Amino acid sequence: MKTSDFYYELPQELIAQDPLEDRSASRLMHLDRKTGAVEHRHFRDIKEYLRPGDCLVINDTKVIPARLYGRKVGTDALIEILLLKRRENDVWETLVKPGKKCRPGAEISFGEGILRGRVLDVVEEGNRLIQFEYEGIFEEILDQLGEMPLPPYITHKLKDRKRYQTVYARHEGSAAAPTAGLHFTRELLEEIREMGVKIAHVTLHVGLGTFRPVKVENVTEHHMHSEFYVVEEEQAALVNEARKNGGRIIAVGTTSCRTLESAADAEGILKAGSGWTDIFIYPGYRFKILDGLITNFHLPESTLIMLVSAFAGKEQVLGAYREAVKERYRFFSFGDAMVIL
Repeated sequence: MKTSDFYYELPQELIAQDPLEDRSASRLMHLDRKTGAVEHRHFRDIKEYLRPGDCLVINDTKVIPARLYGRKVGTDALIEILLLKRRENDVWETLVKPGKKCRPGAEISFGEGILRGRVLDVVEEGNRLIQFEYEGIFEEILDQLGEMPLPPYITHKLKDRKRYQTVYARHEGSAAAPTAGLHFTRELLEEIREMGVKIAHVTLHVGLGTFRPVKVENVTEHHMHSEFYVVEEEQAALVNEARKNGGRIIAVGTTSCRTLESAADAEGILKAGSGWTDIFIYPGYRFKILDGLITNFHLPESTLIMLVSAFAGKEQVLGAYREAVKERYRFFSFGDAMVIL
C-alpha cells in the first residue's frame, strides 16, 4: 500500500482560514459506510443520524498556547519554539526554528526574561529538550506569552483563541485541537443528551506527530509518534454499557477513535487506564469497538485520511472527498465535517 494511493487534488482556496461565527453552521457530509452514498447537510443536523442508546465519545483535551517567540541570549537571534511534550519537572521536548542556532547549551529569553530556556539535548527528528526557568506558575506565564499552535496551512491570525478549543476542553496538554469537536456547541450537546444519546469523555493529548507528513512511500514503514491518553473508569463503563445494550459507539474525531482502539481489548471491551499509544490505523485494520465516526476533511496522503479510509474504504472515502471538492466544502481544521455511519 502506497502513500500516493491517498492523494487527492485540493484547490488552495478550499482550505478554511477562519472558523465560522456559529460552530454548528458548518456543512456536514453523511457518508453511508455500506453503500458509499453521500448526503449534504449542516452540522446541526447531526442529531438526525443519532439514535437513543448510542454513545458519542469526545476527546476533552485542551490545547495549550504552545508557540513561543524568544531571542537567543548573546546573539539576539529570533527563535520560535513549539512545546510538544512535557518530560519531567520543567523539561519539555520542543520543535525549534531555526534549529541550527539552538545547539545544546544555547539559552533563550522569552518576554524580556520572564521565561528562560536552556537547550539540554537534541533528540529524535531534531527536536530539542529545553529546561525552562521562571518565577511563578508556568501555565500562567504560558498564557501570557504563548500563542495557539495553529497548523501551518492556516495563515490568518486567530482573533479569539477559544475558537481553537472545543467547548468541552478540560485537561491541558495538546499541541493541536481535536478539530472534529470544534463543531459542537453546548446547546447542541445538550439536545443530543436529551435524545437519550450518552456522551463519554476520553482524553488524548494531541501531538504534532499525528500531523507530520508521511515521508515513506510504503505506508507500513511510517512510524507514529506516541501520545498520552486517559480513559476513566466511569467513562469506560458508559461506553461498555451502551455497547452491551445495542447502542452504537461513535467517535468524535480521529483522536477519540485512536484512544478507543488503543484501550479496547480484543472483544471490544473498553478498559480504563492511561498510557502512551502510537497506534497507526490504515486500511486492513480490524476495528474492535468503533461503529461510527465524526471527522473533518483531512490532508492528502496523511495518516488521518488513512484512518478514515480504514473505517469506510479507500475508494468510498476518496470518492466522498472528490464530491466535497466539487461542492466547495471547507477543508481541514476550521473546515466542514463528515459523519460516517
